Amino acid sequence: MEVREPLVAYGKKLFTVEEYLEMEEAAIEKSEYYKGEIFAMSGAKLHHNIIASNTFIALGVKLKGQSCQPFGSDMRVHIAKNTLFTYPDISVVCGEPKTLNNDDFNLLNPTIIIEILSPSTKNYDRGDKFKWYRDIETLQEYILIDSESISIEAFRINKRGFWELQEYTIINQELTFPTLQVSIPLKEIYDRVEL
Repeated sequence: MEVREPLVAYGKKLFTVEEYLEMEEAAIEKSEYYKGEIFAMSGAKLHHNIIASNTFIALGVKLKGQSCQPFGSDMRVHIAKNTLFTYPDISVVCGEPKTLNNDDFNLLNPTIIIEILSPSTKNYDRGDKFKWYRDIETLQEYILIDSESISIEAFRINKRGFWELQEYTIINQELTFPTLQVSIPLKEIYDRVEL
């Protein structure tokens, strides 16, 4: 997804969380919220959607009957510590999903977040967004899947509480999710994607 400039409505520069949620409920397009600013998001391109679908389906099959479940890009995640409301491409929750005021819209406790990188968002996903995601107490893994090359960056919290990076760049590798005790071949993730 492409993140555009802050949305300016009726000459107003900053919005309350309540105003954002009210606007988002009536909106046709999704927007992110951070510290009073609202950022419109555009739709994703073909490769991005194929990779997201492949990964979501593979995770859904592997996690069937288990306590962890994946959610698609329509599930909004909220981080109260830094005010961010955002729509990850895929989020996984282990255990009971918790939402803001039990509203079923704003997920609070993802265990894993997966973002599909595009040229317009990769710096944001690797930089500020990852910094803000680290404020989620339940987050154990943050996965970045490139949509233009065979390249996956898997950030995971180690036993000492530090984030470590493991990279995957060979199509015959398998992306492992230690938290879930499952893995997905890169061939499945990039199936039908011409790079």
